[in-house]
Amino acid sequence: MRVPGNPQAQVVGIGNRLDAGTVTGVRPRLHEAVDSGHGDLIVDLSGLEMIDATGLGVLVGTHRRAVGAERRLILRGVPPRIMRVLAVTRLNRVLTVEHPIAAVA
Repeated sequence: MRVPGNPQAQVVGIGNRLDAGTVTGVRPRLHEAVDSGHGDLIVDLSGLEMIDATGLGVLVGTHRRAVGAERRLILRGVPPRIMRVLAVTRLNRVLTVEHPIAAVA
């Protein structure tokens, strides 16, 4: 999916789990997205309920692959529970997390 206003960006959605049981299906999709596009790669985590060390490893590996392809990996819609995991593991300092823009009243 393309992003209006940022035509080179791609969005890849992740389901409700990113763990040892699901990474075999997710990893190739993310790698294909990195390899086949240009601009930002936005990974939508808004539906993510559970992540484990294997899932975190996939995000870090995709980040490294994106950097190697001169692209940027951006995590969108990170639920608070998942954000806490990123903070505890300090991956919030490595991975770019998109923060929602507050609505102007």
